[in-house]
Amino acid sequence: MSKFTCSICRLLVAVLALPATPLAHASAYDAHPKLVILLVVDQFRADYLDRYRADFKGRGFRLFLDHGAYFEDCYYDYANTKTAPGHATLGTGAYTDGHGISSNEWWDLSRNKQRPVSSVEDDRYRVVGEIHPSKTGGASPLNLRASTIGDSLRLATVGQAKVFGVSLKDRAAILPVGYSANGAYWIDPTSGSFITSSYYMDALPDWATTFNSGDRIAQAEQEAGTPGTRPFYEAVGSTPAANSYELDFARALITGEQLGNHPVTDLLVVSLSANDIVGHQWGPDSPQSRQMVDSLDQQLDSFFTWLDKNIPGGLASTWIALSADHGVAPVPAEALALGMPAATIDMAKFTANVNDAMNAKFSPGEKIEYLLPQQELPYLALNRPSFEVAGINEQEAEQAVQQAIPAAVEALAPTPGSEAAKPAPPPAASDAATPSPNAAQPPNTATNPNPPPLPRAPAPVAGSASSSKSRSRSRAAAAAALAAKASEPPPPPPVRLAATPIVVHTYTREQLASGELPPSEWGLLLAHSYSPNGGWYVMVIPAAYQMQTLKSGTTHFSPWSYDRHVPLAFYGAPFTPGIYHGRVQPVDLAATLASLLGVNQPSASVGNVLTQAIHTLPALPAARGASGSRRVQQEGAASQ
Repeated sequence: MSKFTCSICRLLVAVLALPATPLAHASAYDAHPKLVILLVVDQFRADYLDRYRADFKGRGFRLFLDHGAYFEDCYYDYANTKTAPGHATLGTGAYTDGHGISSNEWWDLSRNKQRPVSSVEDDRYRVVGEIHPSKTGGASPLNLRASTIGDSLRLATVGQAKVFGVSLKDRAAILPVGYSANGAYWIDPTSGSFITSSYYMDALPDWATTFNSGDRIAQAEQEAGTPGTRPFYEAVGSTPAANSYELDFARALITGEQLGNHPVTDLLVVSLSANDIVGHQWGPDSPQSRQMVDSLDQQLDSFFTWLDKNIPGGLASTWIALSADHGVAPVPAEALALGMPAATIDMAKFTANVNDAMNAKFSPGEKIEYLLPQQELPYLALNRPSFEVAGINEQEAEQAVQQAIPAAVEALAPTPGSEAAKPAPPPAASDAATPSPNAAQPPNTATNPNPPPLPRAPAPVAGSASSSKSRSRSRAAAAAALAAKASEPPPPPPVRLAATPIVVHTYTREQLASGELPPSEWGLLLAHSYSPNGGWYVMVIPAAYQMQTLKSGTTHFSPWSYDRHVPLAFYGAPFTPGIYHGRVQPVDLAATLASLLGVNQPSASVGNVLTQAIHTLPALPAARGASGSRRVQQEGAASQ
């Protein structure tokens, strides 16, 4: 064998004997990656990323769009699109029928007969770090019926991995990180200080106390234009300053807990709540919502730059996932003005009509409350004791309410001449007409040293003075005509009559529990929405673009696509950059991360591993290490 061939063989042996690269054998057990961050933007419809893409600068959202794997068509596959179930779904990789969280709150008469209980309320614990004591107790993942990706990570590393959740809202901090998290932090709504629960710790760590006692709260109020205003949540929450405040706390947490500096992978979930607050107030098509998205783009750019400098190995050793807990519907009046059959349902009148029907059926002449107060779609909560006093069981009660709903809604139809029957106002000026803070502006010729050239008229033909004068007169006349047309008022928008509220589907709790549902994709969507929480109830699904009456703005709660459409994106070493089309689901996030980290999927996970966005690595030889090297050497020697 030639010396050249021998050299090649030795080189091949040396390469095969090298330890595996982090990309080839990335796993939580050897801290590849150092840190996983899950960003959940509350009430962030996926179409925002396409709609405002021209606004984005730096590597905020463009980190995912240009350098990550972005899935355009991610939709929740359930019908109860609220904040608590959405965050639980992202963490557990399961839907409500798996993790049990059906809404932000629900009635549980065994725990409280005066008000609904929160999805994370737990009186066995106390709030830690609270300056203004609340009337409610502490919080925990008590109602969560499935483990999370954070739980899988903690179990697999025997508690070595650190897992934390951060949000303005308790439910958004607690539910996605699960039972075994090291901590979950949210804010005291009045003071703005970050607090937690004695479920996690008896006292705030020093770094959190330092953050709270510093000037960051006052700075956030100043940024929001509300210095010294309380309560903090109302004053700052609907402004970009709230997202900046949260991300600064995340920086403090990463530094204080030394995330990314351990022999195993750490996990941080940051749920950014401000987008939800402004979206409810102004709607998804408003200039305010666009400003919030554009500001968040800049804030994420700054946060990612900070991570690159402060995590060992920088962004090359960090994986980041992006999603949202739900989408949102357009403002009903704006949708109606554009011709959509949008309408609102007066819940007070609706529930009164159902109560009247129940009294007529079960207790004529009386005024018994067969429905509980504080109703919120999509669930209609029944007052179980009222039915039981009348000797009515759950099946009969729920069916009676279900049968009464069509007439109760029909009675809400606007009558001619009523306030509700008035035509919808013209649509608000499109946010596309409002320049984004980051949008390119027209050139200013007073300051621009190289303004664009002005259009020039064609040079006159020699010897045609009369023809030139004629053309000048024609141009002047045309200009005058255009000016006159421009001064005319625009034609009035078409008159859109108020739409009639419509309920298209109703399902009793017993129907959902027993699976008495259509054998279709719609039936599966409903099956995923079932929870035993909430007592006796009937699920009410209005027509698309319809919702309960609000003081202003809009909401989310339905099975319609605009409430279910959210972004799903990944950035990190294993992911092949690109825009991916085809339906995926938020439950795929936990499944994909678990697979890449080499840990078990969460206990109730139903997601798929998104293999189409993962690098395909070359096959490695079966034998590696010293013994494998000796075998190759021996085979090489035998051939000489």
